Amino acid sequence: MMWARLMVGVGGSGLGLRASRDGLLRVAGAGCTGKKQQQQRQASSAEAALKKTPLFDFHRDQGGKMVDFAGWSMPVQYKDSHIVSHMHTREHCSIFDVSHMLQTKVHGKDRVKFMESLVVADIEDLKDNQGTLTLFTTQKGGIIDDLIVTKTDQGYLYVVSNAGCSDKDTAHMKDRLAEFKGAGFDVDLEFLDEALIALQGPSMSRVLQEGLKEDLSKLTFMTSTLATVFGIPGCRVTRCGYTGEDGVEISVPQSRVVELTEKLLANSEVKLAGLGARDSLRLEAGLCLYGNDIDETTTPVEATLVWTIGKRRRQNKDFPGADIIVPQIKAKTARKRVGLVSTGPPVRQHTPILSPDGKVIGEVTSGCPSPCLKKNIAMGYVDAAFAKNGTAIQVEVRKKAVPATVSKMPFVPTNYYSG
Repeated sequence: MMWARLMVGVGGSGLGLRASRDGLLRVAGAGCTGKKQQQQRQASSAEAALKKTPLFDFHRDQGGKMVDFAGWSMPVQYKDSHIVSHMHTREHCSIFDVSHMLQTKVHGKDRVKFMESLVVADIEDLKDNQGTLTLFTTQKGGIIDDLIVTKTDQGYLYVVSNAGCSDKDTAHMKDRLAEFKGAGFDVDLEFLDEALIALQGPSMSRVLQEGLKEDLSKLTFMTSTLATVFGIPGCRVTRCGYTGEDGVEISVPQSRVVELTEKLLANSEVKLAGLGARDSLRLEAGLCLYGNDIDETTTPVEATLVWTIGKRRRQNKDFPGADIIVPQIKAKTARKRVGLVSTGPPVRQHTPILSPDGKVIGEVTSGCPSPCLKKNIAMGYVDAAFAKNGTAIQVEVRKKAVPATVSKMPFVPTNYYSG
């Protein structure tokens, strides 16, 4: 099934993607031969301008349909349909190329103080090789980006943030770095050039264990280790992901990422998966996509991400935007991010959310048909009075009001490994 226009995300900004049958970006519209040739040249030029991961040629060789995602040429799907790929990940395991994401090391004895000046998490309280999802926030309480920070036992913090925000995040960290260095603090940034792949699904552990000396049963959710993986040294393996399934992200030298991917694919349990499956998987898991579900106009409280704010950080109010965010925790907010389920036509981003009497009470931020549940799922923001699970509401699809219900998230139970 070709999803010619599909909202997708890999922890980056939400983009409308158009995949053509030959895997290139398609310029809409047809006309005389001259116009077609001009459009083909424009499409070719546009593709050439996109950044490419170290797996780009491999994707094309494997039948990947390449699209523009956050300025990168990325596979939206392969030969399998989106639904087949989605279900394979839920039942077996899949490889996702996430090399476009920003990987950073934070060095120096003041590295924790530096990172805590930018994010809401309690980094100091993390154990060695433990990570956490956290947020860059503005002084006004908005979310600049979501990211994972791992406190390694190697004397640095390992940070992974979103591709669509890489330029913004880099500038944000560099600006704060200049302030810290100017004040005499010992801290430095190293932006990595490694590839990054995610292996996600219930059979991940069995597949990966074949290539590891380390016992994967001791690597629990949101912990990380350095390891030799299928004979490739210097890999960082972190048990996390964006699908709701048990999984890992593996940071690997660019020169050997094709080799690692081929070795994983040698196991019949493993297939390649693209952005389309990644987006529907993360939505079933109730995970936010930056640029769709959270941005600088949403606070962590509105987005129901209060759990990312460390207890000590709340008490000390020592993170950007704390004077706005912390009072919201007790006072509540006028709107709240919720899950929605419906039947009938699919619900997409920007769909109006209506009260039972037809008043606009919010807007959908992400939505798609759920391959697992066989019904439509979505998330969005509604007036707080309508945020309780089980509340009957409506969504406006093609100018018609369609019944929907506020639902708890995740829509599909998650399978993170806790030991």
